[in-house]
Amino acid sequence: MDIQFEKVGFIYQPNTPFQQRALSDIDLTITSGSYTAIVGHTGSGKSTLLQHLNALVKPTEGIVRIGDRVITPETSNKNLKDIRQKVGIVFQFPEAQLFEETVAKDIGFGPKNFGRGEAEIEKIVKDVLGLVGLDESYLQRSPFELSGGQMRRVAIAGVLAMQPSVLVLDEPTAGLDPQGRQEMLEMFDRLHKERGMTVVLVTHMMDDVADYADYVIVLAKGKVIRQGEPREVFSNIDWLEEKQLGVPKATRFANSLREKGMVFEKMPLTTKELVAELKKYEAGDLK
Repeated sequence: MDIQFEKVGFIYQPNTPFQQRALSDIDLTITSGSYTAIVGHTGSGKSTLLQHLNALVKPTEGIVRIGDRVITPETSNKNLKDIRQKVGIVFQFPEAQLFEETVAKDIGFGPKNFGRGEAEIEKIVKDVLGLVGLDESYLQRSPFELSGGQMRRVAIAGVLAMQPSVLVLDEPTAGLDPQGRQEMLEMFDRLHKERGMTVVLVTHMMDDVADYADYVIVLAKGKVIRQGEPREVFSNIDWLEEKQLGVPKATRFANSLREKGMVFEKMPLTTKELVAELKKYEAGDLK
């Protein structure tokens, strides 16, 4: 299921003294099965853009196509429920949205709201609990007795229980320790690769973009200022620094070596690529 933006603009509180433009003239496509990263500074429009991905907000200008659904400024707010099932959004600190008395009930809330039967809900809950790395011993525990990382996994399981085609992640590792961050990112990568899920990652961590994404959208002041494959976007380090955007650590280090005369067959994006290029250099394959 592709998601397309055609000349999309969005204004908060339009036609009032408090109106504020958040998006302007957005053209982009999130391709089915892709792992797309959205990057940009605070206030660049990232959060507003992602709320359009499942029609939490409607464009004030232009068209958003979500699969076969067309969302325009005139679209009724009714009958958008199926979109929320197809596109699941994990907001920052999703554990703050937990509310049920047991993990099982919290994860099963969405499917129950969509009319699934008890037996089916039970199967879905057990399935997604395993996907987020928790076993069935957690099912009857209160989510509020869990650690912060475990609570976040339960909250993410609640989104996955809706069995979305697209998973949207808004800074999903914020506040986690390095091990927790890595485990969370690897979990999303498995969902993408093993289940064919489209993943949209909003992040300011360029290493995560280099390690996992196959497409990057760069926002600034509510506009798309660059988009393409990570290697293409990160190829112009001067441009990235001019825009005060981060550069993957491996790319920055490789660039410093290049300035000292080292030649790379291709500029590394990840630590793995950097090691491979250095081995070639050591073996004499590169000058």
